[in-house]
Amino acid sequence: MLSRHFLRSKVLQAVYACYTDPVDIPVAERNFKHIISRFNDLGIIQLSAMVHFAEVAGVMIDEAQHKYLPTEAELNPNRRLPNNLFIQKLAANYDYRHQCDESNVSWGGVEYDEIFRQAYAAFAKLPEYAEYLSSEQTFESDHQFALRIFKYLVNDELLRDSLFPKSLLWEDDYDQIAQYNFMMLKTLDDTMDEATVIPAMTDERIEKDVEAYDFARQLLIVTLRHGKEVEDMIRKHLKGWEFERVAFMDVLLLNMAVAELTEFPSIPERVTVDEYIELSKEFSTERSKLFINGILDKFIIELRSAGRINKSGRGLIDPTMLEEEGE
Repeated sequence: MLSRHFLRSKVLQAVYACYTDPVDIPVAERNFKHIISRFNDLGIIQLSAMVHFAEVAGVMIDEAQHKYLPTEAELNPNRRLPNNLFIQKLAANYDYRHQCDESNVSWGGVEYDEIFRQAYAAFAKLPEYAEYLSSEQTFESDHQFALRIFKYLVNDELLRDSLFPKSLLWEDDYDQIAQYNFMMLKTLDDTMDEATVIPAMTDERIEKDVEAYDFARQLLIVTLRHGKEVEDMIRKHLKGWEFERVAFMDVLLLNMAVAELTEFPSIPERVTVDEYIELSKEFSTERSKLFINGILDKFIIELRSAGRINKSGRGLIDPTMLEEEGE
């Protein structure tokens, strides 16, 4: 479920870690696998927050009924949120519960109880909540409102801040994981039952996910093996510029790009070039995109001449075009 662009960014971070705190390749590979598995943990935590939110709503509605002087509305509450048809189906799903157990998800404790109570108290005041309670209950309407609850919770600052200490990477990637989760939740419908598969962020049961992870793992390994070679290539193509002045992140991005160009025949050169230009915008300097683009054009000509690029499929770069541009 994680995109290859996202996985490339995680490989870049893993490569950076290996250069700043050197480890051998098998250790780097194990560390990378652990990092990716932690995104599954974050994914199921975000989903379970929605289920727990509905449970807390039910508890607070029950408590209001037993106040010393409850209002008429509190004595006869609308329990549509704790009885949300979509959330109930998700909570009863075997795969969802299995993922919660595997990731050891728990919202117990005073800290989380207060966070969810505050979140529900604020949410209950929203006009959208009143509209929801007064509308006809169908699976589709409950599904759409569950998506609204999910978005509300992933943007709750107290909840977000309480999770970030669990993993150093979660703060940077929280919104990306939330977006993947939201799109996954949208695909579920009223056919969902206890046996429905709820995809994890990276799921070994899904062939595309396995292929994407294998791509990232192999990219990491090849990049770490050929760093010195790429450094020599960069030095050769620098004109009026010392290697030491090249941004360190640009060097790592070029290492990865060469690994991808030479070891992944099904990925067109243009896709690789575009991806590393985009990564340079996210992780390096303002001028990096121009530098990366220019150097990679030269690398492609050199690697093709050496017979090291053998691509198949659509989207390939015409080497004669590159040669003309380089003149």
